[in-house]
Amino acid sequence: MNAHSPAIAPAAAVSSAEARIARYDWQALSEELSGFGCAVIDKLLTPEECRRIAALYPEEHHFRSHIHMARHGFGKGEYRYFKYPLPDLVAGLRTALYPRLAGVANAWNARMDIAQRYPADHAAFLAQCHAEGQTRPTPLLLQYVPGDFNCLHQDLYGDLAFPLQVAILLSEPGEDFTGGEFVLTEQRPRMQSRAEVVPLRQGDAVAFAVHNRPVQGSRGNYRVNLRHGVSRLRSGRRHTVGIIFHDAK
Repeated sequence: MNAHSPAIAPAAAVSSAEARIARYDWQALSEELSGFGCAVIDKLLTPEECRRIAALYPEEHHFRSHIHMARHGFGKGEYRYFKYPLPDLVAGLRTALYPRLAGVANAWNARMDIAQRYPADHAAFLAQCHAEGQTRPTPLLLQYVPGDFNCLHQDLYGDLAFPLQVAILLSEPGEDFTGGEFVLTEQRPRMQSRAEVVPLRQGDAVAFAVHNRPVQGSRGNYRVNLRHGVSRLRSGRRHTVGIIFHDAK
């Protein structure tokens, strides 16, 4: 993948995003991710940035496909996958967040005896995806109206999948919508599933496990299986941008 690839985020967008995320305590966020499978990144976007991204939803030229969840049994609601080149803000965050999470991903794989290791640079990882035939961008913009919900699922999209992703809430709970909580479930071997409801405000992001994460047991590490979704929207309209780091077939 060369420097002129539309999948490569503009340098100015990456530099701005790197400065933005550098203010967070990534050691603490990494520990929370490893301990619970998710971590909240407070106020990653400003209200104006949230409104600007949400306003892209009806502008079809930004997107490669439009999915109605009910048609596929995914729930009720809809979302659109961005096409390359991504909006600068989304592209910059995708590139800048990836190295912060790659170390967590590699540590998890080592603990779970998974051979896959992820390069520190996102462009290098996308090159691996594209070599596997996974060339379609996966960042997406979701829209929910009353009665909509997203069933518990995993965003894998191909043989090569990055084990962490980020969702950013673009709407303000209690003002723009009610209901619609982000939900994460964890299925543990020989135990009942654990549910985590993640409270988010406008501009907050949640980083979370896509598929598996390791847990330390009395006999060493074991894998737990995770799924995520969104509970039923009671009123209003809810927008979220999802940043998935691998591309799709």
